[in-house]
Amino acid sequence: MKCPHCLVEFHAQPIFTPLANDIEGYWYITHYHCPNPKCLKLIGLLCEGSLLTSQGRYWEERPPSIANLIRPRGINRAPIPIEVNEIIAGDYIEACLVLNDSPKASAALSRRCLQNVLLEKAGVKKGDLSNQIQTVIDSGKLPSHIEDEIDAVRNIGNFAAHPSKSNATGEILEVEPHEAEWNLQVLESLFDFYYVQPERAKARKAALNAKLSDSGKPPMK
Repeated sequence: MKCPHCLVEFHAQPIFTPLANDIEGYWYITHYHCPNPKCLKLIGLLCEGSLLTSQGRYWEERPPSIANLIRPRGINRAPIPIEVNEIIAGDYIEACLVLNDSPKASAALSRRCLQNVLLEKAGVKKGDLSNQIQTVIDSGKLPSHIEDEIDAVRNIGNFAAHPSKSNATGEILEVEPHEAEWNLQVLESLFDFYYVQPERAKARKAALNAKLSDSGKPPMK
């Protein structure tokens, strides 16, 4: 599994702690300790399923029908680039934090975040998110793989059946499977393309111009 704290893959035997029965089934806690020396944090899941008792230890008899991450509250993601402005960064971070508890709320925040990125960096007009996505694709300025990713936001989100996702991006609506997480992945690609790569290019150019200046040559235009 992947540690939700540090995102490092590891293999470990879980430890089960029984809780109690209710009308839905048998509840227990599954927990691990991340073995990554730079992390070592506790990972906990609240699960519903059945267990077998063997020599005082609890083992899963079948995969749990419910497994909610309770420690940490959400899965960590790659750090947001410092170049992203505070409003967009705030929506993205909140969308990540609520993903586990409310995919609907996460998707609403990430749609709004996506729209603000396109308004700020792609120069689209205010209005319909679906049309804004099409405008960016038609511009031909995005790499083909990011074009496919951003177009899939509409398809995975089933915008045709849910026009409010395009017209009122911050509205909390039903989501399709994996829609909320996909939106976050697309935002990460756009952050890299619109914010990180241009700044890296500027830094490389500045470094080259410094070397040209030291050698008495004119800077790059």
